[in-house]
Amino acid sequence: MSRRHWHGEWKGPGPWQMQPGGEAWRGFGRRIFFGLIFMFVFFGFALWLLIRAITSVVASPSSFVFVPLILFFLIAVPIRTWRPVRRLISAAGRLADGDYSARVTPTGTSSSRRVMKSFNEMARRLEDSDEQRRRLLADLGHELRTPLTVIRGEMEAIVDGVHDPDPEHMELLLEEVAVMERLLEDLRTLSMAEAGALALHPEPTDLVALVTEATESHRRTAEAQAVAVAVDGAIDVGEVFVDPVRIREVVSNLVVNSLRAMPDGGALMLRVQLEAKEAVIRVTDTGIGIAADDLEPVFERFHKGSSSAGSGLGLTISRDLVEAHGGSISISSDIGTGTTVELRLPLRRA
Repeated sequence: MSRRHWHGEWKGPGPWQMQPGGEAWRGFGRRIFFGLIFMFVFFGFALWLLIRAITSVVASPSSFVFVPLILFFLIAVPIRTWRPVRRLISAAGRLADGDYSARVTPTGTSSSRRVMKSFNEMARRLEDSDEQRRRLLADLGHELRTPLTVIRGEMEAIVDGVHDPDPEHMELLLEEVAVMERLLEDLRTLSMAEAGALALHPEPTDLVALVTEATESHRRTAEAQAVAVAVDGAIDVGEVFVDPVRIREVVSNLVVNSLRAMPDGGALMLRVQLEAKEAVIRVTDTGIGIAADDLEPVFERFHKGSSSAGSGLGLTISRDLVEAHGGSISISSDIGTGTTVELRLPLRRA
């Protein structure tokens, strides 16, 4: 579970958080330090042996037979130690030049192998991060292109005299601008959450009232789609210490997703319950459902189903906001049956 701070700011992990199997990173600097000390001690000792060998040869020529053995020891051992270091330096140079596929085959002493494995893990993470950055930029460009195309087309039509600048066409332009504003705000929230700089302002909150208000704001859309909406808050949850603005945003995102999944009508049920030391919010719809292949990456940025009209950021932001509160979010679904999203929040009281 991520670290949180409940006095105004979430001190969660940044993009370079420790992953399972990353224990080798903890001693990386220590191994380099002791490795350098070992090399200085070794070469100092080797130099001392060489001086002793020369001195003994000068004093007793019969001991000359041991000189080749000493020279072999002085040459072979440094070569065995230096070759892995040279390969590591070469790979580090490639990595610095932007070649994130640079890897080294772990060889040499146990310490050398650990360092090389750590280097390979670092290179792999950098490669994954670069791929995510490229994918994010591509997805962002795609999401912004659609409203910009509509805005440009309408403005050109007005300039050419095809359309009059009447309220109807101005309203269409404002709607597309609002789409861009929502996308940029979602990206801002997402970047703050991933950087560990997402500010929370927790206060005593009635979760049942919050869920009801968040749902009522979408009542008109639900009625237009013939979707029956109900909020079950029979159990008195009491006031929970959360950020009401952020949790309302999460509930609103889930309601919007459910309504999009039921364009031809259906039923939407939101339940607020107490389970052990957690407050649980379940959002269940009777929509088209989510395919099994789409369930695993459903919380990834810009991931959308074939029938989704959103930006693909709603569930990612919802997950980050819930985890910022120390909670968790999960989703289950069946094609043709519907989807259930479950939020679990720690039952902290004021």
